[in-house]
Amino acid sequence: MRRFIICIFLLAACAKSEAPQQSTTAINGAGATFPNPLYSKWFSDYNKLHPNVQINYQSIGSGGGIKQLTAQTVFFGASDSPMTDEQLKAAPFPVLHFPTVLGAVVPAYNLQNVGKLRFSGPLLADIFLGKVKKWNEPAIAKLNPGISLPNLDITVIHRSEGSGTNFIFCDFLSKVSPEFKQKVGASTSVNWPVGVGGKGNEGVSGLVKQTPVAIGYIVLIYVLQNNMAFGDVQNSAGEFVRASLDSVTDAAASAAANMPDDFRVSITNASGKDAYPISSFTWILLNQHPRDKVRGRIMVDFMKWALTDGQKAAPPLHYAPLPKEVVDREMQALGKIQL
Repeated sequence: MRRFIICIFLLAACAKSEAPQQSTTAINGAGATFPNPLYSKWFSDYNKLHPNVQINYQSIGSGGGIKQLTAQTVFFGASDSPMTDEQLKAAPFPVLHFPTVLGAVVPAYNLQNVGKLRFSGPLLADIFLGKVKKWNEPAIAKLNPGISLPNLDITVIHRSEGSGTNFIFCDFLSKVSPEFKQKVGASTSVNWPVGVGGKGNEGVSGLVKQTPVAIGYIVLIYVLQNNMAFGDVQNSAGEFVRASLDSVTDAAASAAANMPDDFRVSITNASGKDAYPISSFTWILLNQHPRDKVRGRIMVDFMKWALTDGQKAAPPLHYAPLPKEVVDREMQALGKIQL
Protein backbone atom coordinates (compact mmCIF):
# COMPACT_ATOMS: atom_id res chain seq x y z
CA MET A 1 0.00 0.00 0.00
CA ARG A 2 2.84 2.36 0.88
CA ARG A 3 4.54 1.67 -2.47
CA PHE A 4 1.26 2.33 -4.26
CA ILE A 5 0.89 5.75 -2.57
CA ILE A 6 4.50 6.65 -3.44
CA CYS A 7 3.92 5.70 -7.08
CA ILE A 8 0.78 7.85 -7.24
CA PHE A 9 2.71 10.78 -5.76
CA LEU A 10 5.56 10.41 -8.24
CA LEU A 11 3.18 10.15 -11.19
CA ALA A 12 1.40 13.34 -10.08
CA ALA A 13 4.71 15.16 -9.67
CA CYS A 14 5.83 14.08 -13.14
CA ALA A 15 2.53 15.19 -14.68
CA LYS A 16 2.86 18.57 -12.99
CA SER A 17 6.43 19.04 -14.18
CA GLU A 18 5.45 18.10 -17.74
CA ALA A 19 2.51 20.56 -17.81
CA PRO A 20 3.24 23.45 -20.17
CA GLN A 21 4.28 26.62 -18.36
CA GLN A 22 2.79 29.86 -19.68
CA SER A 23 5.60 32.18 -20.73
CA THR A 24 5.74 35.87 -19.82
CA THR A 25 5.71 38.48 -22.57
CA ALA A 26 7.82 41.51 -21.71
CA ILE A 27 7.13 44.85 -23.38
CA ASN A 28 9.56 47.72 -22.92
CA GLY A 29 8.75 51.42 -23.13
CA ALA A 30 10.44 54.69 -22.21
CA GLY A 31 9.73 58.38 -21.99
CA ALA A 32 8.03 61.07 -19.95
CA THR A 33 8.52 61.46 -16.20
CA PHE A 34 5.30 63.54 -16.03
CA PRO A 35 2.98 60.47 -15.97
CA ASN A 36 5.41 58.01 -14.38
CA PRO A 37 3.59 57.67 -11.02
CA LEU A 38 0.38 56.77 -12.83
CA TYR A 39 2.03 54.56 -15.45
CA SER A 40 3.81 52.61 -12.71
CA LYS A 41 0.45 51.86 -11.11
CA TRP A 42 -1.19 51.05 -14.43
CA PHE A 43 1.50 48.58 -15.48
CA SER A 44 1.41 46.92 -12.06
CA ASP A 45 -2.39 46.67 -12.06
CA TYR A 46 -2.45 45.34 -15.61
CA ASN A 47 0.10 42.68 -14.64
CA LYS A 48 -2.23 41.54 -11.85
CA LEU A 49 -4.99 41.13 -14.41
CA HIS A 50 -2.63 39.48 -16.94
CA PRO A 51 0.22 37.79 -15.01
CA ASN A 52 1.79 36.62 -18.28
CA VAL A 53 2.36 40.25 -19.40
CA GLN A 54 5.14 42.42 -17.95
CA ILE A 55 5.24 46.03 -19.17
CA ASN A 56 8.51 47.74 -18.23
CA TYR A 57 8.85 51.52 -18.33
CA GLN A 58 11.92 53.76 -18.11
CA SER A 59 11.14 57.27 -16.89
CA ILE A 60 13.88 59.08 -18.85
CA GLY A 61 12.09 62.15 -20.23
CA SER A 62 9.95 62.73 -23.30
CA GLY A 63 12.91 63.50 -25.57
CA GLY A 64 14.56 60.21 -24.68
CA GLY A 65 11.30 58.32 -25.18
CA ILE A 66 10.86 59.71 -28.69
CA LYS A 67 14.49 58.90 -29.55
CA GLN A 68 14.28 55.34 -28.25
CA LEU A 69 10.98 54.69 -30.02
CA THR A 70 12.27 55.91 -33.38
CA ALA A 71 15.53 53.99 -32.84
CA GLN A 72 13.34 50.92 -32.23
CA THR A 73 15.06 50.09 -28.93
CA VAL A 74 11.69 50.14 -27.11
CA PHE A 75 8.24 48.97 -28.21
CA PHE A 76 6.43 52.16 -27.18
CA GLY A 77 7.30 55.70 -26.23
CA ALA A 78 5.68 58.28 -23.97
CA SER A 79 5.79 62.04 -24.24
CA ASP A 80 4.21 65.16 -22.78
CA SER A 81 5.03 66.93 -26.03
CA PRO A 82 3.51 65.77 -29.32
CA MET A 83 6.10 64.76 -31.87
CA THR A 84 6.77 67.49 -34.42
CA ASP A 85 6.07 67.06 -38.12
CA GLU A 86 9.83 66.74 -38.65
CA GLN A 87 10.14 64.01 -36.01
CA LEU A 88 7.21 62.09 -37.48
CA LYS A 89 8.70 62.33 -40.95
CA ALA A 90 12.09 61.11 -39.71
CA ALA A 91 10.61 58.08 -37.88
CA PRO A 92 11.08 54.75 -39.72
CA PHE A 93 7.38 53.93 -39.25
CA PRO A 94 4.14 55.85 -38.76
CA VAL A 95 3.71 56.87 -35.11
CA LEU A 96 0.28 57.29 -33.53
CA HIS A 97 -0.40 59.53 -30.51
CA PHE A 98 -2.81 58.41 -27.78
CA PRO A 99 -3.59 60.82 -24.91
CA THR A 100 -3.73 58.98 -21.60
CA VAL A 101 -4.55 61.59 -18.91
CA LEU A 102 -4.12 65.29 -18.18
CA GLY A 103 -1.91 67.00 -15.66
CA ALA A 104 -0.50 70.32 -14.50
CA VAL A 105 2.95 71.86 -14.28
CA VAL A 106 3.33 74.26 -11.36
CA PRO A 107 5.89 76.86 -10.24
CA ALA A 108 7.29 75.38 -7.02
CA TYR A 109 9.50 77.41 -4.70
CA ASN A 110 11.47 77.13 -1.47
CA LEU A 111 11.01 80.21 0.73
CA GLN A 112 10.86 80.09 4.50
CA ASN A 113 7.97 81.88 6.23
CA VAL A 114 6.38 82.92 2.93
CA GLY A 115 2.83 81.88 2.15
CA LYS A 116 1.15 81.11 -1.15
CA LEU A 117 2.43 83.26 -4.00
CA ARG A 118 0.85 84.42 -7.24
CA PHE A 119 2.61 84.46 -10.60
CA SER A 120 1.62 85.82 -13.98
CA GLY A 121 2.95 84.26 -17.16
CA PRO A 122 5.09 87.30 -18.05
CA LEU A 123 6.55 87.31 -14.52
CA LEU A 124 7.53 83.63 -14.76
CA ALA A 125 9.04 84.32 -18.18
CA ASP A 126 11.15 87.16 -16.76
CA ILE A 127 12.30 85.01 -13.82
CA PHE A 128 13.41 82.20 -16.13
CA LEU A 129 15.01 84.70 -18.51
CA GLY A 130 17.06 86.01 -15.59
CA LYS A 131 15.51 89.48 -15.75
CA VAL A 132 13.84 89.29 -12.33
CA LYS A 133 16.71 88.36 -10.03
CA LYS A 134 15.50 88.90 -6.44
CA TRP A 135 12.44 87.68 -4.57
CA ASN A 136 11.44 91.15 -3.38
CA GLU A 137 11.57 92.87 -6.77
CA PRO A 138 8.52 95.03 -7.61
CA ALA A 139 7.31 92.63 -10.32
CA ILE A 140 6.77 89.92 -7.67
CA ALA A 141 5.67 92.21 -4.84
CA LYS A 142 2.99 93.85 -7.00
CA LEU A 143 1.20 90.53 -7.50
CA ASN A 144 1.60 89.54 -3.84
CA PRO A 145 0.58 92.50 -1.66
CA GLY A 146 0.89 91.99 2.07
CA ILE A 147 3.49 89.23 1.77
CA SER A 148 6.95 89.89 3.19
CA LEU A 149 9.39 88.83 0.48
CA PRO A 150 13.10 88.33 1.22
CA ASN A 151 15.82 90.47 -0.35
CA LEU A 152 17.54 87.36 -1.69
CA ASP A 153 18.66 86.20 -5.12
CA ILE A 154 16.37 83.76 -6.93
CA THR A 155 17.92 80.39 -7.80
CA VAL A 156 16.31 79.10 -10.98
CA ILE A 157 16.04 75.32 -11.38
CA HIS A 158 15.20 73.85 -14.79
CA ARG A 159 15.33 70.49 -16.52
CA SER A 160 18.73 69.33 -17.73
CA GLU A 161 17.49 66.91 -20.42
CA GLY A 162 14.95 66.77 -23.24
CA SER A 163 11.62 66.89 -21.48
CA GLY A 164 7.91 67.16 -22.17
CA THR A 165 7.60 69.16 -18.96
CA ASN A 166 10.05 71.60 -20.59
CA PHE A 167 7.76 71.83 -23.58
CA ILE A 168 4.58 72.40 -21.53
CA PHE A 169 6.16 75.15 -19.43
CA CYS A 170 7.94 76.82 -22.35
CA ASP A 171 4.87 76.51 -24.58
CA PHE A 172 2.88 78.50 -22.01
CA LEU A 173 5.61 81.12 -21.52
CA SER A 174 6.05 81.50 -25.30
CA LYS A 175 2.34 82.28 -25.62
CA VAL A 176 2.43 85.06 -23.01
CA SER A 177 5.91 86.52 -23.54
CA PRO A 178 7.19 87.45 -27.02
CA GLU A 179 10.69 87.89 -25.58
CA PHE A 180 10.67 84.39 -24.11
CA LYS A 181 9.41 82.98 -27.40
CA GLN A 182 12.25 84.67 -29.25
CA LYS A 183 15.08 83.89 -26.83
CA VAL A 184 14.10 80.43 -25.54
CA GLY A 185 11.08 79.13 -27.45
CA ALA A 186 8.93 76.05 -26.94
CA SER A 187 10.64 72.68 -27.32
CA THR A 188 11.53 69.59 -25.33
CA SER A 189 15.15 70.80 -25.28
CA VAL A 190 15.90 74.50 -24.85
CA ASN A 191 18.91 76.65 -23.95
CA TRP A 192 18.17 78.28 -20.61
CA PRO A 193 19.89 81.66 -20.09
CA VAL A 194 20.10 81.13 -16.30
CA GLY A 195 19.74 78.42 -13.69
CA VAL A 196 20.79 74.96 -12.58
CA GLY A 197 19.61 71.78 -14.29
CA GLY A 198 17.99 68.76 -12.65
CA LYS A 199 17.20 65.45 -14.32
CA GLY A 200 13.54 64.54 -14.48
CA ASN A 201 10.72 65.89 -12.34
CA GLU A 202 12.36 63.91 -9.54
CA GLY A 203 15.64 65.78 -9.94
CA VAL A 204 14.08 69.24 -10.17
CA SER A 205 11.89 68.49 -7.12
CA GLY A 206 14.96 67.43 -5.15
CA LEU A 207 16.97 70.50 -6.11
CA VAL A 208 14.18 72.94 -5.30
CA LYS A 209 13.50 71.24 -1.97
CA GLN A 210 17.14 71.31 -0.88
CA THR A 211 17.95 74.80 -2.23
CA PRO A 212 16.68 77.80 -0.23
CA VAL A 213 15.27 80.64 -2.42
CA ALA A 214 14.90 78.27 -5.42
CA ILE A 215 12.09 78.12 -7.97
CA GLY A 216 11.41 75.41 -10.53
CA TYR A 217 8.63 74.01 -12.71
CA ILE A 218 7.37 70.58 -11.70
CA VAL A 219 4.43 68.27 -12.36
CA LEU A 220 1.81 68.66 -9.64
CA ILE A 221 1.99 65.16 -8.14
CA TYR A 222 5.73 65.44 -7.44
CA VAL A 223 5.14 68.71 -5.59
CA LEU A 224 2.32 67.26 -3.50
CA GLN A 225 4.26 64.08 -2.72
CA ASN A 226 7.18 66.20 -1.49
CA ASN A 227 4.97 68.67 0.43
CA MET A 228 6.38 71.63 -1.49
CA ALA A 229 4.98 75.15 -1.85
CA PHE A 230 3.67 76.16 -5.27
CA GLY A 231 2.04 79.24 -6.68
CA ASP A 232 -1.22 80.14 -8.38
CA VAL A 233 -0.85 81.21 -12.02
CA GLN A 234 -2.80 83.88 -13.88
CA ASN A 235 -4.81 82.50 -16.81
CA SER A 236 -5.95 84.08 -20.07
CA ALA A 237 -9.09 85.41 -18.35
CA GLY A 238 -6.96 87.30 -15.83
CA GLU A 239 -7.79 84.98 -12.94
CA PHE A 240 -5.17 83.51 -10.59
CA VAL A 241 -5.89 79.78 -10.57
CA ARG A 242 -4.56 76.98 -8.40
CA ALA A 243 -3.65 73.74 -10.14
CA SER A 244 -6.21 71.03 -9.33
CA LEU A 245 -8.17 68.26 -11.01
CA ASP A 246 -11.05 70.65 -11.65
CA SER A 247 -8.94 73.49 -13.09
CA VAL A 248 -7.02 71.09 -15.37
CA THR A 249 -10.31 69.55 -16.53
CA ASP A 250 -11.61 73.04 -17.30
CA ALA A 251 -8.52 73.69 -19.42
CA ALA A 252 -9.24 70.54 -21.43
CA ALA A 253 -12.89 71.35 -22.07
CA SER A 254 -12.39 73.39 -25.21
CA ALA A 255 -9.75 71.02 -26.56
CA ALA A 256 -12.10 68.05 -26.27
CA ALA A 257 -14.52 69.62 -28.72
CA ASN A 258 -11.78 70.62 -31.16
CA MET A 259 -9.38 67.69 -30.88
CA PRO A 260 -7.53 67.06 -34.17
CA ASP A 261 -7.64 63.57 -35.66
CA ASP A 262 -4.03 62.85 -34.68
CA PHE A 263 -4.62 64.04 -31.07
CA ARG A 264 -1.64 66.43 -31.20
CA VAL A 265 -2.89 69.52 -29.39
CA SER A 266 -1.70 72.14 -26.89
CA ILE A 267 -4.02 73.34 -24.12
CA THR A 268 -1.67 75.76 -22.35
CA ASN A 269 -3.14 79.21 -21.70
CA ALA A 270 -6.60 77.80 -22.44
CA SER A 271 -9.66 80.00 -22.39
CA GLY A 272 -12.05 79.80 -19.45
CA LYS A 273 -12.32 81.63 -16.14
CA ASP A 274 -11.42 78.56 -14.09
CA ALA A 275 -8.87 76.97 -16.45
CA TYR A 276 -5.39 76.34 -15.07
CA PRO A 277 -3.05 77.72 -17.75
CA ILE A 278 -0.11 75.28 -17.56
CA SER A 279 -2.11 72.11 -18.26
CA SER A 280 -1.44 69.38 -20.80
CA PHE A 281 -2.36 66.01 -22.13
CA THR A 282 0.34 63.34 -22.03
CA TRP A 283 0.63 60.73 -24.79
CA ILE A 284 1.66 57.13 -25.37
CA LEU A 285 3.29 56.72 -28.77
CA LEU A 286 2.71 53.53 -30.76
CA ASN A 287 4.02 52.15 -34.04
CA GLN A 288 1.07 51.89 -36.43
CA HIS A 289 2.70 48.90 -38.18
CA PRO A 290 4.32 46.81 -35.42
CA ARG A 291 6.34 43.86 -36.68
CA ASP A 292 5.68 41.96 -33.44
CA LYS A 293 1.94 41.35 -33.71
CA VAL A 294 1.70 39.62 -30.31
CA ARG A 295 3.08 42.62 -28.46
CA GLY A 296 1.05 44.90 -30.70
CA ARG A 297 -2.18 43.17 -29.70
CA ILE A 298 -1.21 43.33 -26.03
CA MET A 299 -0.53 47.06 -26.21
CA VAL A 300 -3.86 47.70 -27.93
CA ASP A 301 -5.61 45.71 -25.18
CA PHE A 302 -3.66 47.61 -22.52
CA MET A 303 -4.63 50.94 -24.07
CA LYS A 304 -8.31 49.98 -24.13
CA TRP A 305 -8.06 49.08 -20.44
CA ALA A 306 -6.12 52.29 -19.60
CA LEU A 307 -8.67 54.45 -21.40
CA THR A 308 -11.57 52.90 -19.47
CA ASP A 309 -10.96 51.14 -16.14
CA GLY A 310 -7.48 52.64 -15.81
CA GLN A 311 -8.86 56.19 -15.71
CA LYS A 312 -10.18 55.54 -12.20
CA ALA A 313 -6.60 55.51 -10.91
CA ALA A 314 -5.88 59.02 -12.22
CA PRO A 315 -7.61 61.32 -9.67
CA PRO A 316 -6.01 59.80 -6.54
CA LEU A 317 -2.63 60.55 -8.15
CA HIS A 318 -3.69 64.12 -9.06
CA TYR A 319 -4.13 63.56 -12.79
CA ALA A 320 -7.37 64.51 -14.53
CA PRO A 321 -9.17 61.72 -16.45
CA LEU A 322 -9.73 62.15 -20.16
CA PRO A 323 -13.00 63.67 -21.41
CA LYS A 324 -15.39 61.00 -22.67
CA GLU A 325 -15.38 62.48 -26.19
CA VAL A 326 -11.61 61.99 -26.39
CA VAL A 327 -11.79 58.41 -25.08
CA ASP A 328 -14.45 57.49 -27.64
CA ARG A 329 -12.31 58.81 -30.49
CA GLU A 330 -9.20 57.04 -29.21
CA MET A 331 -10.99 53.70 -28.99
CA GLN A 332 -11.76 54.07 -32.70
CA ALA A 333 -8.23 55.21 -33.52
CA LEU A 334 -6.73 52.07 -31.93
CA GLY A 335 -8.26 50.23 -34.89
CA LYS A 336 -5.68 51.94 -37.13
CA ILE A 337 -2.90 49.80 -35.69
CA GLN A 338 -2.26 47.01 -38.17
CA LEU A 339 -2.28 43.67 -36.42
